[in-house]
Amino acid sequence: MFGFFKKGENNEKKPEGLSKEIGIKMPSFHESVNYMYTKVREAGLSNVADRFEAMEQVRCKFCKEGVSCQLCSMGPCRITSKTPRGVCGIDAHGIVMRNMLIKANMGLAAYTYHCREAALTLLETAKGNTVYEIKDPSKIDALAQVLGVDTSLPLDKKAEAVAEGVLKSLAENKTSVFVEKLAPESRKEVFKRLGIMPKGPMNELVDSVARSMTNIDGDYISLALAALRNGVASAFGALVPLEMIQDALYGTPNPHECTVDFGVLDPDYVNILPNGHEPFVGMALVKLAQDEKFQQMAREAGAKGLKIVGSIETGQEMMARLECGDVFAGLTSNWISIEYFLSTGAVDAFVMDMNCSLANLKEYADKYNFKLIAVSNIIGVPGSIRLEYEPGNESKIAEEIIKIAIENFKERRNRQKEDVSRFRQKAIVGFSAEAIVNALGGSLDPLLEVIKNGDIKGVVALVNCTSLGNGPQDSMTVQIAKELIKRDILVIGAGCGNAGLQKAGLETLEAVDKYAGPKLAGVCKALGIPPVLSFGTCTDTGRIIMTVVAIANALGVDPSQLPVAVTAPEYMEQKAVIDGFSAVAMGLYTHISPVPPVTGSDKVVKLLTEEVEGLTGGKIAVGDDPVQAADGIEEHIMKKRDLLGI
Repeated sequence: MFGFFKKGENNEKKPEGLSKEIGIKMPSFHESVNYMYTKVREAGLSNVADRFEAMEQVRCKFCKEGVSCQLCSMGPCRITSKTPRGVCGIDAHGIVMRNMLIKANMGLAAYTYHCREAALTLLETAKGNTVYEIKDPSKIDALAQVLGVDTSLPLDKKAEAVAEGVLKSLAENKTSVFVEKLAPESRKEVFKRLGIMPKGPMNELVDSVARSMTNIDGDYISLALAALRNGVASAFGALVPLEMIQDALYGTPNPHECTVDFGVLDPDYVNILPNGHEPFVGMALVKLAQDEKFQQMAREAGAKGLKIVGSIETGQEMMARLECGDVFAGLTSNWISIEYFLSTGAVDAFVMDMNCSLANLKEYADKYNFKLIAVSNIIGVPGSIRLEYEPGNESKIAEEIIKIAIENFKERRNRQKEDVSRFRQKAIVGFSAEAIVNALGGSLDPLLEVIKNGDIKGVVALVNCTSLGNGPQDSMTVQIAKELIKRDILVIGAGCGNAGLQKAGLETLEAVDKYAGPKLAGVCKALGIPPVLSFGTCTDTGRIIMTVVAIANALGVDPSQLPVAVTAPEYMEQKAVIDGFSAVAMGLYTHISPVPPVTGSDKVVKLLTEEVEGLTGGKIAVGDDPVQAADGIEEHIMKKRDLLGI
């Protein structure tokens, strides 16, 4: 497989105590999911593990290798030795890379959509039209400096100008102001040399979608450069302003302890689960649920009270900023777990924003008596009640959701429930660049010192979905994290995989003695931090990149020279693809698993795994074995240490 780590055969190291098989044996690393899987299976319901196992029997080799195309009416075309070009004339290399660019386009679109929603929310908040307030004015000042807004303006006027500036920047038809102001000079030289200095994300998206059409771009090199340009536009132009706005509105995350796994669901309470990637409605729900009026309504319906329970990345965004307590209960899990925690019989309202809501949930809602509520204009789950969020109507729809959930509890309370109270895990969450600096006494110097002296060999960002494509849910994620911290490499967790790390107990102080290498353990104990730091969600890719930039700037080197790497050991969807291109464009060694659909082109494989390193300093490494993947990451980190003379 063109130098990729091979999967299977006698050389494969299976995760500790886990079967690689899906299905009734073991669909997940987590006991809670395996327990509820058996219940769902007994109930005869369609679920993600069984659907995956069924699909394994019918998968097409052409699609797996990336050499199929269905874009035009003359297709579908499949590249073979007898049919080396599609009807339009494109070859295997062009088809493979174009298919990857199409995925990257979708990832960029999703992040740009989220950024636009955040900017519109900030704009209406600045005008006094929302229930939110500006909790971290320093982020408004930081954005103002990038956008050229007068920082001496009153906070509301300044925030309004910043929001309008971000909206304008998304559609810039010249170089993105965020790339120009925030990317290191050494990186900008690389971007300019390669022609990947991006415009605003929306304009890059228009160009890339047009480029991806039939008979426009069939050159795998120019298609790859477009994907890298999208990656730069995503990281700086969408993700950085997006998270800075959310920090401004809801507070910059700071470390605190919270609770994860299915046991956060108490069936005696009215339970509302905000699910997806945008925290806007979820935060409004928490604010209203803190009102004694709504708690009393829940008690009058026979419940002990009303709780908001985080789900998927919306839950991570909330948990990073909220204390777990009487109103906000914590986090259920990541996306593969959705059907399983909804089948506990403890949910009253599943509130869906822009991402990660399965299309078949109506059968679960009907059987387990909860309401599906779509609060995003792009969500289309059959059977949903539509209460679409727009900045300014969040209190109204949050109140409506609470009333619907309380009425639902009256019907649900006497239905059968599964006792999942034993599935609870503590986790320290809410790390950010600012939190790390604060923990270090206000400067990056202590971190730089422990990296220089080798107490921490390097830092790896584990930014991840969760997938069944390379084994049980979260198994690869947990195993590679354990391998890395055992080798004195600090891990930063983000994305859906972050929930897997939390549920596995890796984001606790107890994990220091249990899993960390002796030198990393000493650093963790001195700072009072876990060996895996929770940086939140996939949208925190921008936050992580800016942390890498800050370290590089402090050392006076390019990011590609740092002893750092990225791993996505269970990448799944299109956001992960654009994140991968962002990392490679930044000059970072980037491990991904499962093997992406590129093996039908030896030229694309060579470009991504070898040749691109000479262009950006970064490259892709692919491997489904956690030990071999960690070996590759450690080798890269040690090479960078040697080159820096540390």
